Amino acid sequence: MSRTEIAALLLGALTVLGFAPLQLFPLPLITLGVLFVLWRHAATPRRAAWLGWLWGFGCFLGGVSWVYVSMHDVGGMPAPFAALATLSLCACLALYPALAGWLFGRFRSGAAGRDALLAAGTWTLAEWLRGWLLTGFPWLAIGYSQSPPSPLAGYAAVLGVYGISLLVAALAALLAYSWRRPGSAASAIVVLAVLAGGYLLHLVEWTEPVGAPLTVSLLQGNISQDSKWDAELLPHSLDTYAQLARTHPAQLLVLPETALPMFLDDVPEDYLRALMANGPTLFGVAMHTRSAEDPDGYTNSAVALSADGRLQSYAKSHLVPFGEYVPPGFAWFLALMRMPMSDFSAGPAYQRPLEIAGQRIAPNICYEDLFGEEILGALPEATLLVNISNTAWFGDSLAQPQHLQIARMRAMETGRTMLRATNTGMTAAVRPDGMIAAELPAFTADALMVEVRGFAGMTPFARWGNALALLLAAGALLPALSRRRLTAAGRGG
Repeated sequence: MSRTEIAALLLGALTVLGFAPLQLFPLPLITLGVLFVLWRHAATPRRAAWLGWLWGFGCFLGGVSWVYVSMHDVGGMPAPFAALATLSLCACLALYPALAGWLFGRFRSGAAGRDALLAAGTWTLAEWLRGWLLTGFPWLAIGYSQSPPSPLAGYAAVLGVYGISLLVAALAALLAYSWRRPGSAASAIVVLAVLAGGYLLHLVEWTEPVGAPLTVSLLQGNISQDSKWDAELLPHSLDTYAQLARTHPAQLLVLPETALPMFLDDVPEDYLRALMANGPTLFGVAMHTRSAEDPDGYTNSAVALSADGRLQSYAKSHLVPFGEYVPPGFAWFLALMRMPMSDFSAGPAYQRPLEIAGQRIAPNICYEDLFGEEILGALPEATLLVNISNTAWFGDSLAQPQHLQIARMRAMETGRTMLRATNTGMTAAVRPDGMIAAELPAFTADALMVEVRGFAGMTPFARWGNALALLLAAGALLPALSRRRLTAAGRGG
């Protein structure tokens, strides 16, 4: 490999430090800016695509290494297969920055300003495509690196995570292409104006509190994955959560995803009554669908039990490929892992918020909070967001702090409090401004007691979703495309 290729690979890996837990948020602007310089000096679109792929491979290999942990350390897949699967996933995810590089190389004009916009637009559209195509994998979207204290976090309520990605890419390209060139002072002013705008927007309260303060107990059982589904150890799981609930009563108790590792039909009624004696309860459990279309199906569900005996449920709708359902032709892959409950049925795309403890709660289960636009379906009715997750699958890895950072973005986008109850971490309460109000140490059995408020109202992002960010990203392509078209027309004349 050449020094340029090695640099692209290392720059991508270095970018991971810009995300949680270190969150060196200025770093992605630098690493992305250098990539754009490499693109600008690439002789062909193919060369730019190759450099983009190397950057992406380094980034994903460093940032989603927890995939190997979930498959081998926890899932029991033989190490060679788990390593190959992880490398294959990273190689596929790197195709998106490669696509952005190819598009840049194909349509660049040679003018610094137009090319800076082109780089930002292609980068953002490729990132959005990664979050949508084949059910999507938006993990490590560059906008997530800009959660507070980054000034760019203020744009979350207006543009969402992809809009922030566009701003990061635009600022990175602007700085890179104007460095030591005429107009660099003007570029610096633009950068400062964008940062100041984000700071001022972060001061805006887009939503307002409704109802009385609510005391919530978020339970973290710290049940290891290898014992969670062991029938002989089932009493340990039930006793752990019963004890946590008994010693931490509240106006609302929240237990993690599949906290009760059994079907709801099999949970003893006296156990449920004992839980509810400590307050209205929201917990994760599997539920039979018992429908004519799918008589043997089951869903990954969040169930709400109120003091009056009312039962409400939410069924996870955005399932994880290979983790919660088996894509056609891949049953052999899951056979290599010890993965019970691996073929769930998906719930409806839209489900009404659950009315419990005086709030209208929009639950989302584990991976679902990666998809910001899908969360918006519960608004404006929902007053509170609750994520329940079983993070034991990822061990002590980057997945936990990265996932909490994603939850912070959802809180800012919606102007709602986001509560997270997880099995092993990171259990936390996030305020509507994206700041963490409280959190539990990972890998401890404990309860996080917090007082929260419900919120009403709509942020700009809640009204139009990703539409504005995508429109701006597409618009960023126009100067370069228009110039290319005029040049081609001139040659034709």
